[in-house]
Amino acid sequence: MVEVMRYFELFAIPVDYNIDLVIVNKHYLELQRAVHPDRHANASSRDKLMAVQSAAEINDALQILKHPVKRAEYMLSELGVDIRAEQQTLQDPAFLMQQMELREELEELTSASDPDTAIANFEKQIKQLNEQYSAQLAQQLASNDEQQYQAAADNVRKLKFVYKLRDELERIEDSLFDD
Repeated sequence: MVEVMRYFELFAIPVDYNIDLVIVNKHYLELQRAVHPDRHANASSRDKLMAVQSAAEINDALQILKHPVKRAEYMLSELGVDIRAEQQTLQDPAFLMQQMELREELEELTSASDPDTAIANFEKQIKQLNEQYSAQLAQQLASNDEQQYQAAADNVRKLKFVYKLRDELERIEDSLFDD
């Protein structure tokens, strides 16, 4: 059985929600150079296979560490918190109401009298929510407290909503301005 890689340790960075992506990318390139299959061209079949597997695991680790939501999910899973969204629903009525209002606002962007301003205002709201939930998440993940980890799981779910809104906004922008 392959041992689960500890991504922060692998990339030689502190276990923290807030990471320096420049350092992560630098370590990624170093790691990939070390395990690149071409470096193992004269090695045994087993060693070649291990190099390919290591390169794939390093790629997976990079994808998780680069993406804030995936990074938070990974950190929570390493802390033993199961956050599979299918089994857990968000029990925050104020947040759910806010999401409904934001969705309505998003749908109205296409018919706004000044779509540029409406989109800019909507982007600002999404950015503020992203910053708010990310800041809370960083504190919760650093807390060393089980209740805070559960709150962090809710913030991950909230960030997923925010990311979906951002993706839908991009789709709307593309449809409005590609004509």
